[in-house]
Amino acid sequence: MRLVLVTGTGTSIGKTVVTASLASAASHAGASVAVVKPVQTGVRPGEPGDADEVRRLTGLRDVRELARFDEPLAPATAARRLGVPGLSMAELVEPILRLRDRGLVLVEGAGGALVRLNTAGDTLIDLGLALRAQLGQGDSLELVLVVSSGLGTLHATAATAQAVRHAGLTVDHLVVGDWPVEPDLAQRSNLDDLPDYAQAPISGVMRAGMGGAEPSAFAELARLGLAPALGGSCDAAEFARLASRP
Repeated sequence: MRLVLVTGTGTSIGKTVVTASLASAASHAGASVAVVKPVQTGVRPGEPGDADEVRRLTGLRDVRELARFDEPLAPATAARRLGVPGLSMAELVEPILRLRDRGLVLVEGAGGALVRLNTAGDTLIDLGLALRAQLGQGDSLELVLVVSSGLGTLHATAATAQAVRHAGLTVDHLVVGDWPVEPDLAQRSNLDDLPDYAQAPISGVMRAGMGGAEPSAFAELARLGLAPALGGSCDAAEFARLASRP
């Protein structure tokens, strides 16, 4: 079982597109893929959420959402306002471990890596530690940190990566989640600086607005954006240029 946690430095920076891109690339390579969204907020019953978006973009059937809160708040805050605790750690871990027979299981967090998933204060980092403790020989756990391209991302990236390392996990891959067609000086410079701030390589640069692509076009955009992770030899700036082409 290859378990990949997809988290970020904040919200609305492209984690769902990155999750869908990883799922698309793996499934096109022949892997058996499952996607889990432990907690979804800000989406009412019957409305499409992140899991539905992954399903639409990739065509995958095995996409699961474990809990949902209507209010657009941090999961623990939304749960507290309803007078419920949210899912316990055991209730989060068990459905994910049931997917051991899949080749790849992607777990997409809510908000940033330090956002509390329940009123007990558990974060996605805590979930990763709990999952890692129950993995067997031959299993693996990786963490993908999705970051923004613009001003402020260096501090947010460094602080988040430091928190991940302090807890005992590692940032294995950085993915820039909102690369514009016409990047400015700060954005171009950040591609050079982000790996040092995170102590992790850039494994993908995703085009801004990819979530609005039709499924037929999404797979190619995902392939371009994830070219570093798929064995490409160009540097991050070149992949960013490719992923931003019309």
